[in-house]
Amino acid sequence: MFMELVVNDLWQGEFMVSEPGIYEYTIEGLVDHLSTWWKDIQKKATGSDNLAVDLKSGISLLAKVAPKVVEADKKAALQMLIALLQKGEEQGEILKLLEKELDSEFRQKYPLTDHITRYPKNLIVTVDRKRAGFSAWYEMFPRSTSSQPGKHGTFRDCLTWIPQIAQMGFNVLYFPPIHPIGITNRKGKNNTILANDEDPGSPWAIGNETGGHMAIHPQLGSFEDFQEVIKKAKEYGLEIALDLAFQCSPDHPYLKEHPEWFRWRVDGTIQYAENPPKKYEDIVPFNFETEHWRELWEELKNIVLFWVKQGIKIFRVDNPHTKPFLFWEWLITLIKKDYPEVIFLAEAFTRPKVMYRLAKLGFTQSYTYFTWRNSKQELTEYLTELTQFPVREFFRPNFWPNTPDILSEYLQADGQPAFIIRFILAATLSSNYGIYGPPYERFINKALPGKEEYYDSEKYELKYWSPEEVKESTRELFANINRIREENPEFHQTNNIRFLPVENNQLLYFAKFNEEETDALLVVVNLDPYYTQSGWVRVPLSELGLSPDQSFLAHDLLGGGQYIWQGEYNYVELNPHVLPAHILKIKKQLKKENQFDYFS
Repeated sequence: MFMELVVNDLWQGEFMVSEPGIYEYTIEGLVDHLSTWWKDIQKKATGSDNLAVDLKSGISLLAKVAPKVVEADKKAALQMLIALLQKGEEQGEILKLLEKELDSEFRQKYPLTDHITRYPKNLIVTVDRKRAGFSAWYEMFPRSTSSQPGKHGTFRDCLTWIPQIAQMGFNVLYFPPIHPIGITNRKGKNNTILANDEDPGSPWAIGNETGGHMAIHPQLGSFEDFQEVIKKAKEYGLEIALDLAFQCSPDHPYLKEHPEWFRWRVDGTIQYAENPPKKYEDIVPFNFETEHWRELWEELKNIVLFWVKQGIKIFRVDNPHTKPFLFWEWLITLIKKDYPEVIFLAEAFTRPKVMYRLAKLGFTQSYTYFTWRNSKQELTEYLTELTQFPVREFFRPNFWPNTPDILSEYLQADGQPAFIIRFILAATLSSNYGIYGPPYERFINKALPGKEEYYDSEKYELKYWSPEEVKESTRELFANINRIREENPEFHQTNNIRFLPVENNQLLYFAKFNEEETDALLVVVNLDPYYTQSGWVRVPLSELGLSPDQSFLAHDLLGGGQYIWQGEYNYVELNPHVLPAHILKIKKQLKKENQFDYFS
């Protein structure tokens, strides 16, 4: 591929990569002697100079090119040109032949590469499959899927949930760890230090005598049952994602088999996980600084490969920022070399530069600060940061209003409208989003006092999620939003957002443009979960091909309403207790007929 001159010494070029994988490229520069000679000849030919000497100076260049030419007729033409130049034939005829044979396509195909300068680094571009850029995640604990209160759920129980989740339009079903859970220091209800016999423990405390990271919790079922879940999910257009948590319970087989992989304190006890003031007595981290790090790395790679071979191609990675950067770069590169379709979501609620570094190392998507961005200014500034260069080139955000670890202050205080508002924001601002589903559908917002954590968290106990607690209207709303996302390519990317003016700080107003930036969906969201908010929104008429005196129809894809608008500024009013948002598709009026036609 040849680059083209833009201006001065600025050159540009592009190439298409369509298949998933990691590609390397670099840049080479050379002196194009043949093109330089031919262009000089053309310039001099406009005058009255005798070009005999200049023409003969090209004989050596043509002689070098000729052996490379594979087309028989082209090769014969070059040889004839060389012969004519050697004989000094009539200048006009030679110039005509040169113009015919030395076109730009030929010169690019057969360059002379005597003197090449090469950029010393190989640059990398990663091509992911579509799901990497467009996804809707639903998280649930398989152990809480039983239809009977107090009974441990199984993979077989999950089969009855799959159609309901698919009907709501989600395309990724994410399970927290499904492995055996440790007994030692097992956490009880609400993360208490002492557990009762009936407490199931945290799934992130992985491993006991029945197995570790390559085993399934016995009460969930067998590998055959798990394959049934994967199969049925696929039938309904869902893909199963698994949690990848590189940590152990004190009962994990690795502690006996490989004690050198862990940190031991001076009193001979093992170092459990801490993030002061938080303590995780039921979890012990790997020691990535061990002298036996090579063996540890290989085993962790084998864990990923094991589940990939089970059919899992999406992983939510727990706390990747607490492991070495070099490890992730090594692991992800090796996995994607043979399985380029694998997606890694980084659960990295940490400093921005660390999150961005993980993305550059190979993580496909990342959790974000969206959970804590509530005001119009906060959302606008944060989305602007994520969608500007250079961040947009390497960082794919995934917006989550809640997780099993996080019940934000916004959701705690404001009830059902707050949940709907945050759902709409996540689903329309970002092309990738997710919810911790069962409590979100039920608008559960009771937190531990003074904390952003669920009271009676599912992390530490079995839950019975009664179907009667879910409003069908809520599921219909989720399904409608996911259908709109699926049917409108404007929502298939995040970087195409543009915030538009509306003089009300409780209204967030933005456009999602198509790739050609000739069409857009207009989204208006009331950020106030208590009161109706109104304002005048500015429609970008010129960019949508509309004139100020032209009537057009604003069709609300979400609420179904249709509004005849005219002019740049138009009125909106949103009641959070009815529907807190518009997703508007513009139709423009046909002048000769009393009807409207979709702009797009």
